[in-house]
Amino acid sequence: MEYLIWAGAAVSLIGMLGIFYCIFLAFKAKRANLPEAEMSARLQRVVVLNMAALLFSMVGLMMVVAGIILG
Repeated sequence: MEYLIWAGAAVSLIGMLGIFYCIFLAFKAKRANLPEAEMSARLQRVVVLNMAALLFSMVGLMMVVAGIILG
């Protein structure tokens, strides 16, 4: 089950990179000094990406735990 652990670690890493990308997008939007409606629209897209990244990270961690338990 070692392959499951490594695959889970890779999926978690992709999720973490996605979370850092969301942070970057939020800071970029804040620095742009956009009108409130456009800022809200951008941040709504960032929230969707953030939820997807958190899902990836969670699934990866579950894969790691399953690999440890089964291994």
